[in-house]
Amino acid sequence: MKAPLPQPCLCLVTDRTVGDPKTLVFRVAQAVDGGVDLVQLREKELPGGELLILAQAIEEAIEGRAALVINERIDVALASSAWGVQLGEEAVPVDLARRILGTRYVIGRSVHSIEGALTAQSQGADYLVAGTMYASSSHPDTEPAGPALVQAITQVCSLPVIGIGGIAPGNLRGVVDAGACGVAVISSILASPDPKAAAWELKKALNEAWVEAALTLRGESNPV
Repeated sequence: MKAPLPQPCLCLVTDRTVGDPKTLVFRVAQAVDGGVDLVQLREKELPGGELLILAQAIEEAIEGRAALVINERIDVALASSAWGVQLGEEAVPVDLARRILGTRYVIGRSVHSIEGALTAQSQGADYLVAGTMYASSSHPDTEPAGPALVQAITQVCSLPVIGIGGIAPGNLRGVVDAGACGVAVISSILASPDPKAAAWELKKALNEAWVEAALTLRGESNPV
């Protein structure tokens, strides 16, 4: 298996409908410069050939400074140098994906319930992406579950959990306090005129929340 999930993890989920699609690769590279650890290539409308070309362009642009996972498309992950795949809750079962990919690839699973998390864990997922945390422009009709979902999942699952949905520097602390090892964003970075600065602000807030959560767990306080 490849390297474990970075912790704390700042994940950028791509969306070509946010901003100019022609500048997506550049903006992803800028976000990685700003502190993004994991890029999830999530462009469901692209056919496999175009998605592979985009994956290869992103791989070249980020130069191994962040891990790349392909949303759902196991074939594209195999054809590229991706770190792994991110499977939706209704995608193929994790154990089937594992039989195809083997142990060299990392498999993430998106979940929206404790039951989904337990199933993913039993099937051999490496990490979970749980949502929706807060109201999100990408899922306007979805009722946010809030950080309570992360807390409920981490109480029964040992897998690392990344929170997603409406996350910004000002609200990610609650997600980390609930037990998440990281956060995933779309528009908080891609809609920014300066993706590098936006990523840097998110990573700074994430690191601070991570340290505070660790100190709280040990019964200590931050002297700064």
